[in-house]
Amino acid sequence: MDPKSLRPGARRGRGASSNPSNRYAERHYEAFDDGWGATEAEALRTRLTPDASRSVISRNASPDIPFDRSLNPYRGCEHGCIYCYARPTHAWLGLSPGIDFETRLFYKAEAPALLRRELAARGYRCAPIALGVNTDAWQPAERRLGITRRVLEVLLQHRHPLTLITKSALVERDLDILAELAGLDLVEATISLTTLDADLARCLEPRAAAPRRRLETLSRLAAAGIPTGVMVAPVIPALTDPELERILTAAREAGATEAGYVLLRLPLEVEPLFAEWLAEHRPGMADRVLNRVRDTRGGSLNDPRFGSRMRGSGSYADLIAQRFRIAYGRLGFEGHAALSHGLFRVPEEPGGQLGLF
Repeated sequence: MDPKSLRPGARRGRGASSNPSNRYAERHYEAFDDGWGATEAEALRTRLTPDASRSVISRNASPDIPFDRSLNPYRGCEHGCIYCYARPTHAWLGLSPGIDFETRLFYKAEAPALLRRELAARGYRCAPIALGVNTDAWQPAERRLGITRRVLEVLLQHRHPLTLITKSALVERDLDILAELAGLDLVEATISLTTLDADLARCLEPRAAAPRRRLETLSRLAAAGIPTGVMVAPVIPALTDPELERILTAAREAGATEAGYVLLRLPLEVEPLFAEWLAEHRPGMADRVLNRVRDTRGGSLNDPRFGSRMRGSGSYADLIAQRFRIAYGRLGFEGHAALSHGLFRVPEEPGGQLGLF
């Protein structure tokens, strides 16, 4: 795309076209074209800041999420997926869910030590930790920081089960640890795949691995003996939903034995950001896509209710669900066995009191 055609605030290699004020901000700003738009296309550097969190295991009681705890080594995500439901969390940091979410990243350098401390807490009960479900644990910064790998080392040392999801080929770096975890029935790996169209993926999720590369990663995980699945997410009505069966077929051929999908969610600030993205990159389809989203969300662009937020409602959502079920059965997805809980070794706190028995 010609940089001169970019709207005010747009940047090459970034998913968001703007950096709107977050919902808590006292002042709101609006970009406008003053005729000197050439500078607007300049690339933005990614800024990394240490995160001061005192804990790393997040808990949830959501009835439509198959895990009750998760760990995210990073806040914000450089992959820049325009549809990311985690974008609004940057508002809690006083930042924009737009470009800030992709460029102002926070990393939890102490995550491995904090994890070990929380696993050692009195009363802790072992259950799979979902790794990287909010922001990708293998995003580009991980190549240099290595926090996720050290988290994996802690989980392996203490024989703790985990599930992971990523759209990064960098996960292959950790095949040695993941294969050892798999040998103990302690890990399931999922590759997130939105589209097989490389051109669409380049602007939809600009710094994530290309679709072909993700399929290669899936294949290498499976070849290493790691239970591997695909998450078709998000399924974007009218834009990517026609690819649903092709994505499942490609993933199955690459070695996936489990599959799932999530319908597009547009919570809070994601809604205007996604609409802006459509106007920028798919203007001829914008109205059609948004109308189909409304068809799956009770006439709105978002429905946060448990039970419908992941899969939607209405005839269009029902059709997508039916297509998924048919393809899942036809392709012979086998599912995964439950992960082991009985091998967990409680960490010993340095200088801690020894147990009597």
